Amino acid sequence: MVKIKIKIPKKMKWLFWSYDINSLDLEIDKDYIISQVLNYGTWEDLKWLFKVYRKRDIKNIVKNPKRGIWFKKVLNFWTTIFNISLKKNILKRAIFK
Repeated sequence: MVKIKIKIPKKMKWLFWSYDINSLDLEIDKDYIISQVLNYGTWEDLKWLFKVYRKRDIKNIVKNPKRGIWFKKVLNFWTTIFNISLKKNILKRAIFK
C-alpha cells in the first residue's frame, strides 16, 4: 500500500509565516498547524483542516491551549463549538497579549 503524503496547500503559506511549509510535518507539528488555522484561517483553510485532522485531534488542541497564542474571541468561539469549559487561569494563560 502506498502512503500518500498530504502537504499544506501553498495558498495557506501565509498562516505559517515563521516556517517553510514544506518543512512542517502534519503529525509532528499538528499542535502548531491546528492552532494557526483555528486562529487565523479562512473558511477554506478550516475546511482543509477538518479534512486532514480528526475532530478529536482538533478538539484536543482547543481543550489544551498553548500559552499565549490564542485570540480571546477565537478561543471562546472554538470552546463553544466543541462544548469545552476551560478554567479561568488556563483561558487567561492561553490568550495572546
